[in-house]
Amino acid sequence: MNKVLFLCTGNYYRSRYAEILFNWHAERESLAWRADSRALNPDPANYGPMSRHTMAALRALGIPYEPYLRFPLLAADIDFSDARHIVAVKEQEHRPLIEQNFPAWTERVEFWHVHDLDCAEPRDALPQLHELVMKLVMRLRLEP
Repeated sequence: MNKVLFLCTGNYYRSRYAEILFNWHAERESLAWRADSRALNPDPANYGPMSRHTMAALRALGIPYEPYLRFPLLAADIDFSDARHIVAVKEQEHRPLIEQNFPAWTERVEFWHVHDLDCAEPRDALPQLHELVMKLVMRLRLEP
């Protein structure tokens, strides 16, 4: 099974949405891929295991998120080495964290440009993230 690793700052909102959405579609399409997600710099102010915005968006799509309820996990080298494909959801925010903490992996990371809550409302950011995840599913469908 190939692994996709989604990275964001807190592993609470964007990367969790990407992970669950990807796994939902990969399973339905019988892809030999599975996603996981990790934090690069978790915020202790995040309350609970997952953002309410993430849960609401997945609920609206009819995608169960309950099996994924866990507290955010901090990225480690093993997460990078276990992944065949790595995505950081916002380059401006995440490239410096990766270069500082995981410099050997920077060149393997695909950087997206999906804003966090400080720059965009969930009604704008989550559809953008949804589209990028679906494009990734389509790309990986073509890989051997």
